Parts: sequence; C-alpha cells; structure tokens
Amino acid sequence: MAPLHHHFEKSGWKETQVVVRFWIITMLLCLIGLASLKLR
Repeated sequence: MAPLHHHFEKSGWKETQVVVRFWIITMLLCLIGLASLKLR
C-alpha cells in the first residue's frame, strides 16, 4: 500500500472509497493531458 493511500485509510476512509477517488483523479488528469496535446 502506498503511503498516501495508508494515510487516507488511517484517517477513516474505506478501502474502496480511497481507490475510487484515486481512479477519478487519474481519469481527470489523463483527460487534461490529452486535451493539452490536442491544443498544440
């Protein structure tokens, strides 16, 4: 488990809650990255 993931679990988040939020953040960052490639 990554240290950041472990930190969120210790502060009371459930395993699935942490994982799903990281997935959402990852998808948003990927979309931003792809959008920036299209702008060039």
